[in-house]
Amino acid sequence: MGSMRFLRRLRADLSAGQNLEIYTTALLSLVLAVLGVLGTVGGEVLAAATLATLALLAGGTLGSRRQVAELIAEVRARGRGEAAVDDFLGRGRVRLPEQVREAQDIRIVGVTLSRTLRDLVDELQRRVAAGAVVKVALIDPAGSAPEEAARRSTIPDRAGMYRNRLLASVDLLRELAEAPGARGRVEVRFLDFVPAFGLVLLDPEGPEGRIHVDIYSHGSASGDAVFTVLPRRDGEWFQHFRREFDSVWEHGRPAAGTDGFAVAARV
Repeated sequence: MGSMRFLRRLRADLSAGQNLEIYTTALLSLVLAVLGVLGTVGGEVLAAATLATLALLAGGTLGSRRQVAELIAEVRARGRGEAAVDDFLGRGRVRLPEQVREAQDIRIVGVTLSRTLRDLVDELQRRVAAGAVVKVALIDPAGSAPEEAARRSTIPDRAGMYRNRLLASVDLLRELAEAPGARGRVEVRFLDFVPAFGLVLLDPEGPEGRIHVDIYSHGSASGDAVFTVLPRRDGEWFQHFRREFDSVWEHGRPAAGTDGFAVAARV
């Protein structure tokens, strides 16, 4: 059993290119020992090969020490708040559709959510049909929030663009709320203010939950910066953003028939 584990570890290390100097040193040492016992080569050759093996081992040790030193420096930098921003900020939510596919409690907050809902609506329909609960909050197309969103994006004369995006999102949400089996499982609320950031919460009450946070930009063509918080790794901040969702949700207006929903989209 132990030999099988060793062989699996050896195969994994060789495939990943890890610990090669250790395996090479061990192999060379074994070969030298066999050759010495058999007397196949002379003492000078054995001495030279032994020195070469020691040099290889020393080189591997130096490489390992350098990696350890770099890791220590990185950890210390993180402790001083000097970690590289690329270590925790990205340009998108990695594997979001796959993560939604496994969630039972899905909560989303955003401005128009046009791209988010377009990308996820099919998956959301499948999750609702499977018994999941979906809560979505976005700005109210009938209020003054679109004007506020336009000013925030430094295009104050383009509020109509936000309303058009909202209409498309509302259509998708109506379709989701009216899907078979969706009654009581889809909740929609409208905000009379522009949220400071976007949120996608997946099973936030459980130990395996996660929250994706979008930092909204002011008209940047490169897209919004995104980071993810996890309950076990980021306990305090995970709870912070979960409470932020609760606060936004509490101040939202439940969607109703006057918004075009056949049945009020809330539990």
